[in-house]
Amino acid sequence: MQETVLTMRGIGKAFPGVKALDNVDFTLHQGEIHALMGENGAGKSTLIKVLTGVYTMDDGEIKIQDRSIVNHSPQEAQENGISTVYQEISLCPNLTVAENLFLGREPRKLGMIDWKTMNKKAGELLSSLSITVPPTRQLDDCSIAVQQMIAIARAVDMHCKVLILDEPTSSLDDDEVAKLFKLMRQLQEQNVGIIFVTHFLEQVYEVCNKITVLRNGELVGEYLVSELPRVQLVAKMMGKEFDDLAEIKSDTVAHDIAKEEPFITAEKLGCSGKVKPFDVKLYKGEVIGMTGLLGSGRSELVRAIYGADKPDKGTLKINSKETKINVPLDAIKKGMAYLPEDRKRDGIIPDLSVRENIMIALQAKRGLFKPMSRKEMEEFSDKYIDLLQIKTAGRETPIKSLSGGNQQKVIIGRWLLTNPEYLILDEPTRGIDVGTKTEIQKLVLKLASEGKSVTFISSEIEEMLRVCSRMIVMRDGQKVGELSGDELNQDTIMHTIAGGESHHE
Repeated sequence: MQETVLTMRGIGKAFPGVKALDNVDFTLHQGEIHALMGENGAGKSTLIKVLTGVYTMDDGEIKIQDRSIVNHSPQEAQENGISTVYQEISLCPNLTVAENLFLGREPRKLGMIDWKTMNKKAGELLSSLSITVPPTRQLDDCSIAVQQMIAIARAVDMHCKVLILDEPTSSLDDDEVAKLFKLMRQLQEQNVGIIFVTHFLEQVYEVCNKITVLRNGELVGEYLVSELPRVQLVAKMMGKEFDDLAEIKSDTVAHDIAKEEPFITAEKLGCSGKVKPFDVKLYKGEVIGMTGLLGSGRSELVRAIYGADKPDKGTLKINSKETKINVPLDAIKKGMAYLPEDRKRDGIIPDLSVRENIMIALQAKRGLFKPMSRKEMEEFSDKYIDLLQIKTAGRETPIKSLSGGNQQKVIIGRWLLTNPEYLILDEPTRGIDVGTKTEIQKLVLKLASEGKSVTFISSEIEEMLRVCSRMIVMRDGQKVGELSGDELNQDTIMHTIAGGESHHE
C-alpha cells in the first residue's frame, strides 16, 4: 500500500440555503489515480475548491501526509503541493510555452531573465514527460490538449504531490485523451496522487484505480474500480437502481408521418462557407437526430433553419408557407426555440438570476411593450424550477452559482416557457451527469408525444438511438444521409459518417 498523501476528514461547507458538503471524507495515496464522481450539484467542485483554498471549509480537517493544513488561496495550496488543472486553461496564451512553464519563477542572471537557461530547462521538462512541443512556441498556437499537458507539466515541476484534473477531457478528441492518459500514468509512476473529476464513465474505468462517489453533498462511498460494475456506479451516483439506461425509449412506434404535412420544410437551404445546400422535412411529434463528427456541420444546419446563421440560398417553409427568417427573434415568433451548444457563451446570462434567465425569451417573444408582472414571472419561474427539478437556493440566485447541469435545465425551462412548436437541442446533455441526462432524454420524448417537433444533436450515438426516430448524417458541411427504422444502428451510422465505403485491406 502506497503512503497516504492527502486526507480530508469530516469536511463541511454551507452556502445560504444549501448544505454543499456534509461530513465528507476523502483519501488519496501516492501514485493513485482517484476518480471523484457524482451528479451535478453532488459537491465535487465544492470539495475541490475547499481543498485548493477557493472556499473556506466550515468543518473538518485536511492533512498533506501527516501535516494539518488550511489553504486560504490556490497559491497557498500550490505551496502545500496541491495543483489544479481546470477544463478552462488558466495560462497566458500570448506567452511562449517556456514562459508559461516558469511564470513567476523565471531563472535569472544579473537580475534579468535568463532566456537561454529557461528554454533549456523547459525543453528538458517537456521531453521528460514526452510532450513534443518546442519551448519557444507561443501557447496560443498549441492545441487545447497540449495546453493542458503544459499546465500539468508546470504543476509537476512545482513538485506537486496532489494533482487535480477537473474535467480535463471534455474538449479533447480520442487521440488527445490517449496522450493525456499516457502522461497521467507516467506521473502515477512518479508517485504523484491524481484526483480525476470527470463525467465520462469509460474513462474512469480505463485510467483510474479508485472511485469516490458523492451525492447531494454527502459521501456515498469509496470503491476499487475493479470491484464496482458501471451499472452499480450509476445507481450509487443517482441513488436509485435501474438497468443501464436502456429502458428510456418507450415503445413509441414512429407513427406514420409520411401522410402528414411537414411542419418545417427546407429546400436547398444553405449558408456559404458553413453548410452546403440541404433538403430537410421536420414533422410534428418527431425527434430527429443530427449526427456526424465534430465540425461536420450538424450545428450549422440547425442554425441556418433558426436564422442564427443567415442562409443565403434556398427556401424555408413553415406549415407549407414560404417564410423568411432573418434573425433569431423571427424564429422565436414562429414558434421555434434553440438551445445552443455552448451554454456558457450563448446560453446563460451569468450575472442575472435564475428567474431572469428563465423569463428572457418569453419577454422577447411578447415584445418590450408588454411587460409581465413580477407575480407572473415568479409563478412561471417556480413552475419550471419545480418541473425540471432545478437545484437552486431560490429563484433569485444568480445562475452562475448553479452547477452546469442545473444551468442547462434553466435554459431548457426558458424555451419550454415560450411553448415552442419546434425545439432545437444542441448537445443538451454534454458535461451533465448520468441522472440529469436521463431526465432530459425522457423530457425530449415527452415533448414529442405532446406533438412538438424536436431536433436533437449529440456526440453520443447511443443517446441519439435512445431518443430519435430518424437521423440525418452530416459530413464536411454536407448532409450525406438520412436513416430511419432498421437503419438506426451503430454500424450503419458509423459507415454513413465515414462515407460508407467498404474498407479493403
